[in-house]
Amino acid sequence: MRTTLRTRRAARTVATVTALTLGLTLAGCGGDGDSGGKEEPGRPAPSGSSVTLPSLKGEKIEVAAVWTGPEQENFTKVLKEFEKRTGAAVTFVPAQDPIVNFLGTKIAGGSPPDVAMLPQVGAIQQAAAQKWLKPVGPETEAQLAKNYSQGWRDLGAVDGKQYGVYFKAANKSLIWYNNAAFENAGATEPKTWKEFLSTAETISASGVTPVSVGGADGWTLTDWFENIYLSQAGPAKYDQLAKHEIKWTDPSVAQALTTLAELFGKPNLIAGGADGALQTEFPVSVTQTFTGGDQPKGAMVFEGDFAAVNIAQTSAKIGTDAKVFPFPAVGATSPVVTGGDAAVALKDTKGAQALLTFLASPDAATIWAGAGGFLSPNKNLNLTAYPNDVQREIAKAMLEAGDDFRFDMSDQMPQSFGGTPGKGEWKALQDFLKNPKDIAGTQARLEADAAKAYKS
Repeated sequence: MRTTLRTRRAARTVATVTALTLGLTLAGCGGDGDSGGKEEPGRPAPSGSSVTLPSLKGEKIEVAAVWTGPEQENFTKVLKEFEKRTGAAVTFVPAQDPIVNFLGTKIAGGSPPDVAMLPQVGAIQQAAAQKWLKPVGPETEAQLAKNYSQGWRDLGAVDGKQYGVYFKAANKSLIWYNNAAFENAGATEPKTWKEFLSTAETISASGVTPVSVGGADGWTLTDWFENIYLSQAGPAKYDQLAKHEIKWTDPSVAQALTTLAELFGKPNLIAGGADGALQTEFPVSVTQTFTGGDQPKGAMVFEGDFAAVNIAQTSAKIGTDAKVFPFPAVGATSPVVTGGDAAVALKDTKGAQALLTFLASPDAATIWAGAGGFLSPNKNLNLTAYPNDVQREIAKAMLEAGDDFRFDMSDQMPQSFGGTPGKGEWKALQDFLKNPKDIAGTQARLEADAAKAYKS
């Protein structure tokens, strides 16, 4: 891991700014995603364009990603704009997790996509080690130098070569809540973990289950652990565990699991109990929090800014019906964990390189930002592109942190451990949700799987 990492100062900044957004109503300031749209392919847009793209008439480009539903729909809008500007025909290829395995199968069959969106730093490193990736070209390098901080550029580099363009980022340290359920219970926004548990009990006493957990998707459980661990153990330990410089049997891991068990060990606080949570996928964990009026299946749901996409599938309005507070402080400060998806080229073609260039520009980011459920690390994206003040302020705080950020721990690890359904950390934490008393056993399984993954 080459990037500098988020400090406590940055965490406080994001937490404070996020807190200030509470109660804001939907602002309705849409982005200017259409940058003219009538320009000739290969020429810059007459107005509003920040990037010149080549004519690619007749070229076919395949882009693979694990996105589905609204995320796929919004990314397709970005690809449509690229088609309009270049004349290329772009096809979205649905990929399965782990995407590195999916790409390996495609490459072995002689039919890799031109571009892939990789959701883990570890996946970039693994694909580069397999010599699957092509370095970005000079046009993309120029866009990255102009639009990205060094930290985000470093995340997409391996051994000094730039392969990835981080197109989509995330603040994965937010608790969204059903305001009507909170008001009916007389609950207030907690600032500490102790207050969070007390708030959950208050809501439970009102007749509503307090916390919705998307345990069917193991990555949500890694995010629970990482936020607790970062706040409780601190940045230095976080860095060490991310690199496997300390073992998962370390006392700091036991302490974090013990803290997480204070929630997971109380089935009455989790929608459907542990069994129900393990059958609940992330999108449902969000939508069931914001349906049913003041009697939802869960009053709170933890996850990143991208939960706004799923909230938009309900009738809840962000800022009034759906509000948000920072992940509660377990230690001295609230944690802030970021994530992201990077575009990489698997073919050294004119079309693949042009698409990377476009994705590194503010023009591409503007399109998805206007649709919501999206944060961009592109520092030259106009913040007015975001659809509401809540997302605008979260994005602003992330950018103001510069290179001082901490990236999702599981995404830094070998994908076989930190990013594979039914295996490694995902499976160990799902088993822990089912049996949160087995802290020592969970640590032993995590360490055994981690040691194997890092050795290979």
